[in-house]
Amino acid sequence: MNDLDKVYAESVAKDYMPKETSKVRQLKKLDERAKLPAFISSITLGIIGTLIFGIGMCFGLGVFGVGIVFNIIGVVIGIVGAAICIVNYPLYKMLLKKGKEKYAFEILELAKEISGEV
Repeated sequence: MNDLDKVYAESVAKDYMPKETSKVRQLKKLDERAKLPAFISSITLGIIGTLIFGIGMCFGLGVFGVGIVFNIIGVVIGIVGAAICIVNYPLYKMLLKKGKEKYAFEILELAKEISGEV
């Protein structure tokens, strides 16, 4: 058996061995778990608000229909979409704060352990 076969066998075996979870990796996962719900909700709400605003723009510019009624409907729908987009950032900040408060103790304890090891 040559050296390349040994290296390949070791790399394949390494993939199937149980992996250790380091404290830094745990800290990153906790940080992600604290921030991910706020990020996902803000992206989702931002997309929805932007699409609603775009529909309002289409009505207002006469893409979906022509006339004063369609313009008024477009303005109303556009205002609703803009309001959703405006509310998005404060909602993100609130959800982020809640997530950080929820995992703050665990993250701080783990960070103390890591910094104490160094």
